[in-house]
Amino acid sequence: MVKHIDSRKMGRGSHGWLESYHHFSFADYYNPRNIRFGVLRVVNDDTVQPQTGFDTHPHKDMEIVSYVVNGELTHQDSMGNQRTLSRGQVQYMSAGTGVTHSEYNLGGGELRFLQIWIFPDKKDYAPNYGDYRFAFEERLDRWLPIAASAENPRSAAPIRVHADINVCAAYISGEKPLALEVAKNRQAYLVLIEGLAGIQGSEGRLELSARDAAEITEENISIHARAAAHVLVLEMAKA
Repeated sequence: MVKHIDSRKMGRGSHGWLESYHHFSFADYYNPRNIRFGVLRVVNDDTVQPQTGFDTHPHKDMEIVSYVVNGELTHQDSMGNQRTLSRGQVQYMSAGTGVTHSEYNLGGGELRFLQIWIFPDKKDYAPNYGDYRFAFEERLDRWLPIAASAENPRSAAPIRVHADINVCAAYISGEKPLALEVAKNRQAYLVLIEGLAGIQGSEGRLELSARDAAEITEENISIHARAAAHVLVLEMAKA
């Protein structure tokens, strides 16, 4: 089964310094039918104005992945980490027993990034942080493994999270479709970050625009770029 998630119907946050699309209930957007998707709790598509950002705040018992689309993301946390990442680079923070952090745009242009929260498989892990400066070309017309369960030794993903989930990205040039396998008892959440794409499933084809998403359950699909398509996929156990 494939379900289209239209970005025009998502929750929105508009704060002057921040424009956000909420894929799931978050902050002032609350929909009791749209709280989570499996272990996935938050996907926020955030655009942050220059010299602004998220002031220091706490988290606990959550796996957090940030994927930079454009601009510069500067992270600082209570573990002593301070890093700046750019397009296509990724940071990971396991909040565990508790951590505080800030996320700023200290650059001269807009920052756009995806903020992703994942429920851990248990509480009270030791806090942890890491970041990975993937070359953008690594995802050209192929899946780039980004994150996977710490219990999955077969994955090539460098980020290890405390959850049964696989995160990967691709930039599809349009020359040929890219296949995605979603096995029995598995499901996936696909975000079309940039571009235009069609998703071909067993019951036909869905057309997605930039910032749209799709829920895919126990079905193999192919992704066809109508204009170069930048895609992020989060694959997990079926809820």
